[in-house]
Amino acid sequence: MLLSGLASAQNPDSLATYSRDSIRYTNLKVRMSKTKFSRAIYRLLFRDVYNQGKVTEVKEIETNPFTEFEGMVIRKIYIRQLNILGESVYDTTRKGNRLERFLSKSVHTNTREGIIRRSFLLFSEGDDIQARIFKDNERLLRSNKTIVDARIIVVPRKDVTWMADVVVLVQDAWSLNFGGGFTTFKKFNAKIEDINVRGTTHSQLTAIRWDAKDSIRKFQFRTIYTIPYIGKTFITGQASLIFERDIKEQSVRFYRRFLTNETKYAGAFDAGHTTLLQNKRRIDSTDVSIPLYPTEFNYYDIWLGRSFKFPLRNSRLSQNSRIVVAARHNKYHFKERPAVAANLNKIYWNRSATLVSLGFSNRNYKRDVLIYGFGRTEDVPVGSLFAFTLGQENTEFGARGYTGVQYAIGKYLAHNLGYMYGIANMGTYIKNGAAQQGVINGQLNYISNLIPFRYSFFRQFATIRYTHGIRRDSVDYLNISGDQGIRGINNEQLIGTKRLTLGTETVFFSDKSLLGFRIAYFVFADIGLVNGVNSLWDGPWFQGYGLGLRLRNENLTFNTIQLRVGYYANIPDNYSPWRFGANGNVPLRLRDFDISAPSIVPLQ
Repeated sequence: MLLSGLASAQNPDSLATYSRDSIRYTNLKVRMSKTKFSRAIYRLLFRDVYNQGKVTEVKEIETNPFTEFEGMVIRKIYIRQLNILGESVYDTTRKGNRLERFLSKSVHTNTREGIIRRSFLLFSEGDDIQARIFKDNERLLRSNKTIVDARIIVVPRKDVTWMADVVVLVQDAWSLNFGGGFTTFKKFNAKIEDINVRGTTHSQLTAIRWDAKDSIRKFQFRTIYTIPYIGKTFITGQASLIFERDIKEQSVRFYRRFLTNETKYAGAFDAGHTTLLQNKRRIDSTDVSIPLYPTEFNYYDIWLGRSFKFPLRNSRLSQNSRIVVAARHNKYHFKERPAVAANLNKIYWNRSATLVSLGFSNRNYKRDVLIYGFGRTEDVPVGSLFAFTLGQENTEFGARGYTGVQYAIGKYLAHNLGYMYGIANMGTYIKNGAAQQGVINGQLNYISNLIPFRYSFFRQFATIRYTHGIRRDSVDYLNISGDQGIRGINNEQLIGTKRLTLGTETVFFSDKSLLGFRIAYFVFADIGLVNGVNSLWDGPWFQGYGLGLRLRNENLTFNTIQLRVGYYANIPDNYSPWRFGANGNVPLRLRDFDISAPSIVPLQ
C-alpha cells in the first residue's frame, strides 16, 4: 500500500515497521479532531496545501531522529517519489483526488531516481549510518527548488540487527512555469521556465520581450541554464545569455558551497562579459534628472576555501563548528565607462584584487513551519560566524589595501519568545593610511513564534537596518525605497550614504485555501531615515503603511502572488500617497552561517 516497489524487495517485518509509521500519522488525524485547538492544528497541517503532518515531529528541533540508528550498515536504499499534488511526506497513506493524480502523472515528469541517488544523497549502500549526515541530507534535499519536501526513514531489519534499509521520500515541485503580457503586437513579452528538464533537475529559463517604440533596444532576450549538481561533486554549473534593454551579459559560473559541516572544500569560478545602462545621479546635485551611465567590462572571479574541524574535540562546539580559510582573486577591465580619476568614480576603475580570509562557523538547524514558507518544512539556521578578511587591490591609480570583519548570530530565544538573527559588517579600502569606500552596516531580524488565533496562526516580523558609507563617491549611494527600506515604492530621491530603517509586518496564515493556494494576510509599517548631503538626523522620517494578501501553493514553483495597498505620506515626487500593487513575490529564505568567499562589504 505504501511503497509498491518496496513490498517485493523488503522482508515482511521491515515493511510492517514502515507501515506502522504511516498508520501513526493516520491515527493522529483522528485524535487531533477532538478539540477546537487540535482541529485548528489539523486544518493547518493536514490539508494538501500545507504538505505537513505531525506538528511535534516537524518542530522537534533539537532531537536528531537518526541518532538511535547510528553505526548501522545501510543494506538497501529505496527512493519513493510522491505525486506533486495530494500526497505528503509526513502522511504516506494520503492520496490525492482523481484530478491531482492525473496532473501529477500526466503533466509532470518526476526527478529521475538515478539523479537522486547519484547527485543528491550523501550516503550509499554499504555505508554506516551517521545521524548528522542523514539530518543534513534531508535539509539539502529540501533546499533544492525542484523539491517541495523530503524525508528520510530508517527501517531496521529484524533478521540482521546491525543492518537497516533506508527509504527516501521525495515530493517534487511543479516544474513548468509560464508568464507574459500582451498590449499590442508592438509590445508584448513571454517567459517559460522548466526547473526540472525531463526529470534531470536541470533548469532552463527563456524570456523574450518586444517593444517597437523602445529607442534603445526593441527586442530583448534572456536564457539561463543551470545544473544544480554535476555528478557526485555537488558542484553547480550555470550559463547565462542576456540581451535586454539595460543589460547584456554572457557568463558561465561553477560553484560549490560549504553544504554541510562535513564539507571540506568549497569554491567558485565565474567569468563573463557585461554591458550595463545604469540610472545614476550625483548625490550632491539637486538635479532630479537621471542620466544613463553606459558601462562595458570583462571579468573573472575565482575562490577556494578549506574547512577544518574545531581543534578542541571535547568542546561542545566541536561537532558543529569549523575553522575556514579561503583565498580569492578577481579582475575587472572596462571597455566603456564614465570618466575616472584618482578621486572620481572608483567603482569604475580597472582593477584586480586578491583577498584571504580566516573564519569560524558554528552551524545547526531547527525545523519549523510558516515562517517564509506556506507549509513546507523550513530549516532555521542556528549558530554564529566570525570572519576576518585582508587583501590588496591593484588599480590603474595604484594599489590599496583592504580589511573587513563580519559577525553574525542567530538563535531561538528562551521562554518561546521567538527567533532572533543579527549580523554586523565593517570593511574599508585603505590607502596612505586613510579609509576609502568603506562600509559599516548592521541588521537585526526578529520572528515571533507561531501565535494561535481562532483556527489558524499568525507571526510577527521586525527588521532594523543601519548602514554608514565612508568616503563614498557621489554616484555611489544607498536607496531606501523598495526591498531596501520603504517597500512598495521605487523613488530615486530617497538616496544617501547613511540610512536607518525600521520595518514591521504581521502575517496571518489563514486556514483557508483557494484552488490549492494557501492564503496569508499581512499588515506592514516601514519608516526610514536617509541623508543626502546633510546629516542623517536632519532629514525627515519617510513612512509607508499598508496591508495586503499573499497566495502561494508550495507544490508550484512560481513566485508568491501578492496584492498590496500602501499609504505613503511624505515621499518626495510621489504623485499620490496611495499605491496599489500586484506582483510576484520571491519567497525569502533565512540566511545561513556557512562562510563563503572572502568579499568586499557592499554598500546596500
